[in-house]
Amino acid sequence: MKYRHAFHAGNFADVHKHVTLLALLRALQRKDKGFLYLETHAGAGLYVPGSGDARHGAEARGGLERIVPYAGAPATPAAAPEIQDYVATVQALRAAAGTHAFPGSPLIAAHTLRPQDRGLACEIQPAECRALERALSAYPRMRALCSDGYAAITAQLPPRERRALLLIDPPYEEPRTELGVALDAAATALSRLANVVIALWYPIKDERALLPWLRRAAGLAAPTLAAELWVHPRDTRVGLNGSGLLVMNPPWQFDSELARWLPELGRSLDTTGHGGTQHRWIVHEHENT
Repeated sequence: MKYRHAFHAGNFADVHKHVTLLALLRALQRKDKGFLYLETHAGAGLYVPGSGDARHGAEARGGLERIVPYAGAPATPAAAPEIQDYVATVQALRAAAGTHAFPGSPLIAAHTLRPQDRGLACEIQPAECRALERALSAYPRMRALCSDGYAAITAQLPPRERRALLLIDPPYEEPRTELGVALDAAATALSRLANVVIALWYPIKDERALLPWLRRAAGLAAPTLAAELWVHPRDTRVGLNGSGLLVMNPPWQFDSELARWLPELGRSLDTTGHGGTQHRWIVHEHENT
């Protein structure tokens, strides 16, 4: 596998994904009943700038460091509660780690889970999983699984809680193939637990490939929102132009909340003046009632 979580840690797509994830976790916690958090491609969980890869953390200058102050540097002040919550969570995790590290999604979820919630974070790469185990050692509600995250969907769903949040975030080394595999995994999850909330991250690189994939996603017949943020024109050849999340079975009023904070997040992360955000229903919630 060529993809390295550490190389991209803290970039604009990470921030978009993590703010959305945290907002989903908070929304599910409006009910007292616990739930399972399941993540298919967790990575190491915590990334220290400057370690390992020479460019480790370089992309964070256009992402996390525009939102969360780094080493006393100023950051964009946030008004939306969801972005403020993310800033506070990153600062709390950094304080616990004793470093200005970049926390990944499993650590953000672990920090947020209540006593009645539990989490499983899957990572198939042995070295990454060992690092993940160390990062999660202080969080008894979250456990690392050194296994295939897609296989865990079948093994872990339905959970005993009958409620679950699933994060699907593959590396997309072969985007055309992996987009289809990720959507198949979401379909499997829905077949095993109809009310599972799914956040499926996808890259915005090539509109011609993305549009038919989104049409296929509509065929899953679950209420589905697409939340997108881009910092380059969507069809340029710069690499990663934008970040998207399919949110299936979104919690009540999540769409109206997204409409409030997503544009603010986009403005904070847009360093080029060519960025933007949008959210739209792929399958509207009323179509399945």
